[in-house]
Amino acid sequence: MTHPEISQRIAAAKAAVLAQTDLLQHEFGRVKSEWKADGTRVTAVDLAISAGIFAELRAKFPADDFFSEELAEGDGPRAATRRFAWVLDPIDGTNNYALGIAHCAISLGLLENGQPIYGVIYDLARRRLMHGGPGFGAWDGDRATRVREAPLDAQSVVGFHTPYDRRHAPDAKSLVEHFKIRALGSSTLHLAYVAAGILDGVVDHNVKIWDIAAAVPLCLAAGGQVQFLNGEQFPLRQFDLGMPRIRYVAGSPETCAALRRVLHAG
Repeated sequence: MTHPEISQRIAAAKAAVLAQTDLLQHEFGRVKSEWKADGTRVTAVDLAISAGIFAELRAKFPADDFFSEELAEGDGPRAATRRFAWVLDPIDGTNNYALGIAHCAISLGLLENGQPIYGVIYDLARRRLMHGGPGFGAWDGDRATRVREAPLDAQSVVGFHTPYDRRHAPDAKSLVEHFKIRALGSSTLHLAYVAAGILDGVVDHNVKIWDIAAAVPLCLAAGGQVQFLNGEQFPLRQFDLGMPRIRYVAGSPETCAALRRVLHAG
């Protein structure tokens, strides 16, 4: 049986994300953007969505931890000390959003004792709320989802971003030689689309914790795995904007094994 403290947070998370979708849609492709010190874009909409969602959740759950990609510049690592923590990327895919490319998302993850237990993602491209977590199922709108379990072959579609670190460029060559590749510009949607059975799998090396905190529980709930290649990321003990980038593969257990073989990743 679902604990009422978790049920209340799930309902509040869905409502808080949905309350921001009108703003997200209205400013799509028209909002001005700036470049942050780390080379990523930010817009006034990122900041407004972050403030709006957290104001709503803090009013209901003041004892929780709240972590957003859009913290004030210069903030150092922050310890995660509370039972429940929220990890928010107000717009994953801000480059796309500012340029008028629809693959972007609001990504809100709920953690309990540092472990991701539920995710709420608004997919702007499909105007759809994706949500779920272990024990709750994974949902693409009103449709229950599962990861694809068919063996990978030349027709399989794998999400993969242009390498940020050029040392990973050989990964692109290996993947293109074996599968069809999609680079959507949103790490959240790559992993969420694996949970929804849209992509067969994903390989990523560009992400930070806020990019995947909401999509990891969706993937796990859909029968998939997220296998980190440069160290386990959960339980989350601190939130750090300057954290190293995360490298992982995801999909069904068989898909993860196949992707690791292609990448010579053990």
